[in-house]
Formats: sequence, structure tokens, C-alpha cells
Amino acid sequence: MIDVNHEINAVRRQMGSRVLEAGEARVQTISRVYDTTLDDLWEAVTNADRIARWFLPVSGDLRVGGRYQLEGNAGGTVERCDPPKSYAATWEYGDQVSWIEVRLDSEPTGGTRFELEHVAHVSEEFWDQFGPGATGVGWDLGLLGLGMHLASGGEPVDRAEVEAWSGSAEGREFITLSSGRWRDASVEAGTDPAQAQAAAERTTGFYTTVPEESPAE
Repeated sequence: MIDVNHEINAVRRQMGSRVLEAGEARVQTISRVYDTTLDDLWEAVTNADRIARWFLPVSGDLRVGGRYQLEGNAGGTVERCDPPKSYAATWEYGDQVSWIEVRLDSEPTGGTRFELEHVAHVSEEFWDQFGPGATGVGWDLGLLGLGMHLASGGEPVDRAEVEAWSGSAEGREFITLSSGRWRDASVEAGTDPAQAQAAAERTTGFYTTVPEESPAE
């Protein structure tokens, strides 16, 4: 059983901005401490077999200059790697290009901190509509999967079980709380509270709406 409140509270979420050559970009940062070693966490987030156990199957060349592709999701180019501390890559989905950097660090009190920074140019229209939760909820779900994988001793996450959980009342509560925390991060970064709340409600609705089944032929 997943302790929803514990999982939500274990994650730190922040929003900021950065000026790039193409203009100002949104900077989304999410981090969590896992009860494992630096080397184990590094392997979990860089080894193709391990990544497939908690996130998505990944193909390609996982080294600097190589191209990668996550099944049914983003792909890109590995731009930098400093094992076992950090790596950076482009995050390309459709015609959109953004950038991710993963940083790992041993905590003084034990465990290892995972931190992911996602830098993206986001149109004002999209931002006003969904805010940071559009990608933030997905990253929260990813960190949840990573935690389940590590807690099991490295076993694969049961995707059918996770999918069923996501559609349950408990799963919807997790998504709602995640969306709310990204709303809070957005407000802390300067977004109007009413605007941030409206965007969070739309994001929550997007993630929790159950698609209607097609009528049988």
C-alpha cells in the first residue's frame, strides 16, 4: 500500500526562471532523498535495464553525444555526464525541445538525494492554462516509481498494478496533491494565486479524467 501523504511530503518542488539565448525559460526542480547508496542510485537512473524497471523502456546510446529514446515518450541527446554525480540531456517531445539535468549527492544524515532540473521555454498560453503541474505531476509519478523500485531491492515495478492504482481513489488523491504542491511552488515563484489555482484544477482534471470507452461495434 502506498502512503500518499508520505510520498507527497518526501518531495521538494521549486520553480524559477533562466535567460537562455532563445529567451526566458521556466526552471522546474524536483528532488527527493532515497534510502540507498550513491552508486546504486546512479545505476538506477543511468543503466537502461534499471531505468526500464521503474520508468520506461529506453533505447539508444546512453553516453555523451549519444541519442536516447524513451518508449512512447521523449528522446534526446546526452550532453554531459559526470558519474556518479550528474548528467544532462536534451528532452525532445514532438517539436518541443527542453533540457534536463539530474544531480545526485550523498546526504550527511544518510541516503542519497536525487534532484532533477527541467528547463523549458513554455508559451504563456500553455502556462496560463496548466502551469508547472503539466510536467510536474509526471515527474512526481516518476519519482514515486523510482522509490518503489529502490525499496524493493531493484525489482521491476508492476506496470499493470501501477496503472490500476493511478486510476483508483488513492491514485487520484496523489495526483491532486501533487498538482496542488506545484501550484504552491508556482505561487512562491510569483504567479497570481487565483491563476495558479485555476491552472492546477485544469491539470488535475487532465490527469484524473477517465477516457470514455468507445462503443462496441
